[in-house]
Amino acid sequence: MAFLLGVDVGTTGARALVVSDKGQVISGATAEYPLYTPKPQWAEQEPEDWWRGVVKAIRQAVGQAGIDSREILAMGLSGQMHGVVLLDGENRVLRRSIIWCDQRSQPQCDWITERIGAQKLIERTLNPALTGFSAPKLLWIRDNEPELFGRARHFLLPKDYIRFLLTGEYATEVSDASGTSLFDVRARQWAWDVVDALGLERSLLPRVHESPEITGRLTPAAAAETGLPAGLPVVGGGGDQAAGAVGNGIVRTGIVSSTIGTSGVVFAFTDEPKLDPRGRLQTFCHAVPGKWHVMGVTQGAGLSLRWFRDNFGAPELAVGQAAGIDPYELLSREAELAPPGCEGLLWLPYLMGERAPVLDPEARGVLLGIYARHDRRMVIRAIMEGVAFSLRDSLEIMRGELGIPVHQVRASGGGARSPLWCQIQADVFRNEVVILHVTEGPAYGVALLAAVGAGLYSSVEEACEATIRITGRMLPIEANAALYERYYRVYRSIYPALKEQFHELARLARSEF
Repeated sequence: MAFLLGVDVGTTGARALVVSDKGQVISGATAEYPLYTPKPQWAEQEPEDWWRGVVKAIRQAVGQAGIDSREILAMGLSGQMHGVVLLDGENRVLRRSIIWCDQRSQPQCDWITERIGAQKLIERTLNPALTGFSAPKLLWIRDNEPELFGRARHFLLPKDYIRFLLTGEYATEVSDASGTSLFDVRARQWAWDVVDALGLERSLLPRVHESPEITGRLTPAAAAETGLPAGLPVVGGGGDQAAGAVGNGIVRTGIVSSTIGTSGVVFAFTDEPKLDPRGRLQTFCHAVPGKWHVMGVTQGAGLSLRWFRDNFGAPELAVGQAAGIDPYELLSREAELAPPGCEGLLWLPYLMGERAPVLDPEARGVLLGIYARHDRRMVIRAIMEGVAFSLRDSLEIMRGELGIPVHQVRASGGGARSPLWCQIQADVFRNEVVILHVTEGPAYGVALLAAVGAGLYSSVEEACEATIRITGRMLPIEANAALYERYYRVYRSIYPALKEQFHELARLARSEF
């Protein structure tokens, strides 16, 4: 038996998986690291924290697998998208990475749109300039930290910084590059005319590969730190969503994934680029060579439940630690005791602004409809329902406006571990939701990409067909679905009613700093 290694540089931690050549998860380990929010709408991380997390997770996963690391044939990398890592001429990190959920760069988005032209930008990159994307972050650093930016020689995305430390190569792949606002998504190469128009040096950008391609091999120094063999091939991998889609088998038309991690994503495979002319959904290259995907992002999906856990979940944290139970499982058990709809309690999960469908970095979270009889069980369930409503917003655009068929929704991410949350999604979406034999998502997906790169499978589609199995199905409960239909209409009215107030609150908050 041979093995593959998949590593995901997530927002809350690094995840490493050892996977057999037949797709069986042998072992896995996670190492957490901090997120810094020094000002409202800001979100940063230390790239060195990612590296320490990756090394720790790899060593633990390989140790738990009980295998000789020389039995690992190849390695794949996934990671949070859009973050900006800048290196100087000596390959030193110049500042903390401004990551995907940071919202400070709206002025730079406006400048990009004016500079390139809104229509031309969408034609060239298939997406508008969004605060979550990389180019606005680069320009924010140029505008606000010009001396530092002047020392920059290389720009890398989060997982690609780890690739550099592993292999010494400045490289990325098409799915992650698609989220920079600097990439020609149709042609699967850098949009050099856009790069030039924004005044960015071409030499800043790394080489681009297809996701299953080998991009480099482990250096002796990286091998010594990780315990892996020198020369181990490292494939392109994928941005977390494209990699997670491979791990869920979203490699054919009609199959859609609903992923609840820190963010939430509805992801649909397409054989050709599909464009939302209003830019609410993003069109990126898929990790499947020659294919694309459309996705809608909820910034604060699993983050909503984590926010509740961290601020109000002390009992679950204490009990979970004492009993060895995941606190999220305890929260889910509590939510099961609340009725669908929570007697008129609604949650708007805009804790880090929002992408789909409102594209508003100043949108805010809301808990609406509180009565004295509402309790924590209802609040927890309302959070879960609000996230599902937000994901439905993207699903409605896909199947209603873009004509993308949705035959099956596959649940993934941490949310897939909660049967309640999966059933809520089935009821809110009015669609079958299936559970797979593995819920690892991105790390599993890049392990399959590594298998393709190592020659174990001839294509990504073949790898998915051979390894991915459905283990559960949840059909909509009609009474719940009908109730949620009515609540969804109210949910849709909350943001338009409060948009002006959100923006005023943001102005007031900025004036305090």
